[in-house]
Amino acid sequence: MAVKEMVYGFFIPSVTLIGIGASKQIPAKIRALGGTKPLLVTDKGITACGITKQITDLLDAAGMQYKVYDETIPNPTDKNVHDGVEIYRKNKCDSLISLGGGSSHDCGKGIGLVVANGGKIHDFEGLDKSKSPMPPYLAVNTTAGTASEMTRFCIITDTSRKVKMAIVDWRTTPGAAIDDPMLMVGMPPALTAATGMDALTHAVEAYVSTIATPMTDACAEKSIKLIAKYLRKAVANGEDIEARDAMCYAQYLAGMAFNNASLGHVHAMAHQLGGFYDLPHGECNAILLPHVQRVNLNAKLERFAEMAEFLGENITGLSVRDAADKCLQAIQTLSTDIGIPAGLIELGKRYGKDVKKKDIKVMTKNAQKDACGLTNPKKLTDAEVAAIYEAAL
Repeated sequence: MAVKEMVYGFFIPSVTLIGIGASKQIPAKIRALGGTKPLLVTDKGITACGITKQITDLLDAAGMQYKVYDETIPNPTDKNVHDGVEIYRKNKCDSLISLGGGSSHDCGKGIGLVVANGGKIHDFEGLDKSKSPMPPYLAVNTTAGTASEMTRFCIITDTSRKVKMAIVDWRTTPGAAIDDPMLMVGMPPALTAATGMDALTHAVEAYVSTIATPMTDACAEKSIKLIAKYLRKAVANGEDIEARDAMCYAQYLAGMAFNNASLGHVHAMAHQLGGFYDLPHGECNAILLPHVQRVNLNAKLERFAEMAEFLGENITGLSVRDAADKCLQAIQTLSTDIGIPAGLIELGKRYGKDVKKKDIKVMTKNAQKDACGLTNPKKLTDAEVAAIYEAAL
């Protein structure tokens, strides 16, 4: 009997430090990776709130030379990557430290890809397009959501096409990652909510992915349980260190899950909202999550029923279908409790963007090309994707 070969990879940084005070080890860790003059990639928000200085003070105390690039914007662009590469080369840097949330890490990965391989960031769209290893790379996280500090995913906006390029490359996995909850204490409630729902989306999509494995299942299950228990607390009181610490683990576990089981149509569709309107990724995911999973429900009914229990729902005596419905209800309730906007139009107004029904056609077309949709549990038609966008308005 012929047996079909099925080989699954599992990608994580070589070293991860999680816990209060972990950021103090940044100089030692970048040196251990082989870096002597890093480019510190971050954004103006991180600089304005004093976190950049906390890190540069550590580098100064260690006698390390460095250069700072803090022009990264939310939904980082090909221009951000180009500018960062120029600064890296001009200042003869030999390593990278990304500091922030997903935007800073994505930009840092993009810079590393181009520095190591030449060409333009657009050359790396898709799966494993690089040929040469990244420079020594340390990712320092300041949000509990994207898990970009530990993944092989790099999302960069192509400004000419108004499309988020999904770059999935094992070489972009950071050599070391740091999650220090003390760097997250000042994160405002809305950002805490958005990044927390991003982490939940990662865990849910990984759990119902077509390439889920026992390892990714274990990570997703624990992540969902932690988020259900601690996200409301972290949003309500940003100085709750227990909740912040738990969310560090929750988002990292979700990252371990989706970094290896990949994602689904929530991300494929959210990427278009980010590329088209420059809307925040976490909130786009949160709004789309119950709508997409409603369409996916029958493809993975038992798994949705299991997730209802992970989310704290009592499913005793319920049919599998009713238990699965409880999962979607719990996701929506959590989203509402922490202040996520009810729909995309409301989200757009929050950020001064005009989300229009007429744009759904082009966003649908682009979402269907996004690599994240390949592991969605149900193959969605253009009509189904468009209907989800419309329902989420």
